[in-house]
Amino acid sequence: MTTPITFEPKVGEQFIKYARLLSARGYIHNTLGNMVIRVPHPDYKHGLAYTKHAEVSLEEMEIDNIVITDIPTSKIMWGERITSIGHNLSREILRLRSDIDAVIHVHDDATIALLGSKITTEFNIISLDPPFVLGKPVHFVPAHVDVEADVSSVEEFVQNTNSLVLVGHGITTMGRNISEAYHRLNTLTAEVRRTILAEQLAFSKGTNPAYRSNEEVQSMYRFAEQIIYPDRAEGVMED
Repeated sequence: MTTPITFEPKVGEQFIKYARLLSARGYIHNTLGNMVIRVPHPDYKHGLAYTKHAEVSLEEMEIDNIVITDIPTSKIMWGERITSIGHNLSREILRLRSDIDAVIHVHDDATIALLGSKITTEFNIISLDPPFVLGKPVHFVPAHVDVEADVSSVEEFVQNTNSLVLVGHGITTMGRNISEAYHRLNTLTAEVRRTILAEQLAFSKGTNPAYRSNEEVQSMYRFAEQIIYPDRAEGVMED
């Protein structure tokens, strides 16, 4: 006997809360950009995905604009409107990462501008925040690769990152909950803005930004759990 699929109001309220937070930070410009929250279900191995349907923005949406989809497929399990093509990437992340229960995708102005300027092709790090909050290195998807239309390459890199930069497109961050995905997004975009400002100030004075070395950054990634979530990471520093 199957368990009926019902809409969980608390999940809907949480979805709207974070849609408003993303909008307030200026991440949302139009109907593009979305979020996904995974909710377990006894009849679905991967659970079910709460997301907004296409043709409405996170800024303007209300709880009635949330639909529930299957995760391995795009089948609508609750609601009637279809999702955007970007939902393919979010579903694939949830399918491949059982430890991830939330995904956020936005088109961040500063990140698109920085990489579009060709000042850098990497995510250089100045502050302490990114390695500890992101937990894993940022993965860059080249501009010519459309991982929303074709998710076949996602399996190659998704286990080794919690944040994707789709060059010339946007940012996708993942978390064990929507709060963690949101914090990772804010941390990444804040560091991008710091990089832009550091490059501008350094250029005006004829100096070079003090980016952290790869060795230092990799060391910080190792202790991310203990710094951000010490109650979850007992013994993480032990060999």
